[in-house]
Amino acid sequence: MENIFLYTDDLGPEKVIEIYDPTTGLKAILVVDNVAAGPSIGGLRMAEDVSKEECFRLARAMTLKNAMAGLPHGGGKSVLFGDPSMPAEDKERLVRAFAYAVKDVADYITGPDMGTNEAMMACVRDVNGRSVGLPREIGGIPLDEIGATGFGLSIALQAAQEFSDLRLTGCAVVVQGFGSVGQHAARYLAGQGVRLVGVSDSHGARIAPDGFDVAALMAHKQAGGNVADFDAGKTIDPTDLIAVECDVWIPAARPDVITEKNAPRMNTRVVAQGANIPASAAAEKILAERGILVIPDFVANAGGVICAAVEYHQGNETQAMSTIEEKIRSNVAAVLTRAADTGDPPRTVALAIARERVRRAMAFRRTG
Repeated sequence: MENIFLYTDDLGPEKVIEIYDPTTGLKAILVVDNVAAGPSIGGLRMAEDVSKEECFRLARAMTLKNAMAGLPHGGGKSVLFGDPSMPAEDKERLVRAFAYAVKDVADYITGPDMGTNEAMMACVRDVNGRSVGLPREIGGIPLDEIGATGFGLSIALQAAQEFSDLRLTGCAVVVQGFGSVGQHAARYLAGQGVRLVGVSDSHGARIAPDGFDVAALMAHKQAGGNVADFDAGKTIDPTDLIAVECDVWIPAARPDVITEKNAPRMNTRVVAQGANIPASAAAEKILAERGILVIPDFVANAGGVICAAVEYHQGNETQAMSTIEEKIRSNVAAVLTRAADTGDPPRTVALAIARERVRRAMAFRRTG
């Protein structure tokens, strides 16, 4: 049996709920990690191979991300076991069953994540009234549609230019995971003159040293195509994408894609973490020793949850985008400034800042 206490410490989690409904076939896990700053916000991830460990780690990442962004929210996460490509009516039934199962967990607000989207968040709101990332038609700011997380990544890289020899104009970028986050990161960065020289999705990987037409590749994906059958560039083994020469490498898919085994193969100057927990601690140590700048996930990819928080507090899209820019630019500067002063890796610095902010919030809570 998995030892859940491996994932506990003085910050949390507050509660762990395992859900099984034999009527609908729902199997899910909810981890509410910390609510000292306010009710937790975290996405509902759907995949066939999600796990309790992944849910714990992602919930903590949300606590750190929300604290780093200065949001009045704690962190939580939920995972739903299932194939996200199942028929829409089956998927809606499972998501509605999940929303009903957590209807009394008032300190968890559901957002979209891998395998779920704005339409699914509308289902959650219809059942229990607590979700973000809603469609425009019901007053939401659809963070996947506008590319809030990808926009934040582009801002993080802009800010990083002040602390490195990186210059975005003309630089080469690789995106691992050309889904919602990866597509919009590529789109915003293309607007700043970068070349997308490598890309992958769950079907394959391709490279194009002179750069892909990002708009055409996005249109191809949105029409139901995939990277493997795109008509530009050449196909490579997805495991070789990590070694493609570039200036910026963006992991924007699942956790743990950069490991102790493949980190020595990376041929980049900067890793901007678009996915949550995409690299192991051992991998990041190797990258630091090689002089590769890593912008941590909960600093670089906070655009989505910042947008969600603005929506939750009745803000509009313009406010969301300006808040994303302000907070991410400020946080990247704070982390990289302290890292330069102390010689510590950016993740070490960012963890210290975020944990201190959570502990200060916890000090305001009544304990009896």
